[in-house]
Amino acid sequence: MDAHNDTGDDLTRLARHYGTDKWGSHYYTPHYHQHFSHLRSNKLNLLEIGVGGYEDPNQGGESLRMWKDYFPNGNIYSIDIIDKSALQEERIKIFKGSQVDREFILKVAKEIGEIDIIIDDGSHINRHVIETFKLLFPLLKNGGIYVAEDTQTAYWKAYGGGNRDRNNANTSMNFFKRLVDGLNYQEFPQKRYKPTYYDENIVAMHFYHNLVFINKGLNKEGSNFIKNG
Repeated sequence: MDAHNDTGDDLTRLARHYGTDKWGSHYYTPHYHQHFSHLRSNKLNLLEIGVGGYEDPNQGGESLRMWKDYFPNGNIYSIDIIDKSALQEERIKIFKGSQVDREFILKVAKEIGEIDIIIDDGSHINRHVIETFKLLFPLLKNGGIYVAEDTQTAYWKAYGGGNRDRNNANTSMNFFKRLVDGLNYQEFPQKRYKPTYYDENIVAMHFYHNLVFINKGLNKEGSNFIKNG
């Protein structure tokens, strides 16, 4: 039996019902359910970048409807470069604009208020993924979760990635991988090391096939260093 067909979580069921590619084209929903299930009854704000449906203003929104059903007390927001306002409904609001337009992003964040979950399912262009994270992660609440989807484009030249140099700092995967050491910055031997914003505000990272979860919080546990002798 294909393990992908043996998944019975609620989110996968909803993904099938609404026809989102988060299940089928991808197999993201079990990971989302694992990380989000404890939040289901919360009054939260979720922002997803990218509505889907490409340039058709009346197509897309499958995942937004899935999230609305999965989080019955949540407000679901999205942004897209195409005007997708025709797909709005109760508890789903869609803004038109670019994910790398700082002024637009700040305006959207101000209107939403506290953001609990951010999902980047936008252009998947590597520089956009990185720039969007830099813009939005600081606006995520402490205890919030940031997700970057479709990181396979880190290896696709057409999206600004590449599979020859896996140390290329300009790819999304290498950007996120370079944040991992910061989880342990308090163990760094350099006495004058100055921690970055990400060092101090990322408490966990989880990597899956084409999917990355970043948990925000205060990374202030202190060092476990023991002097010898």
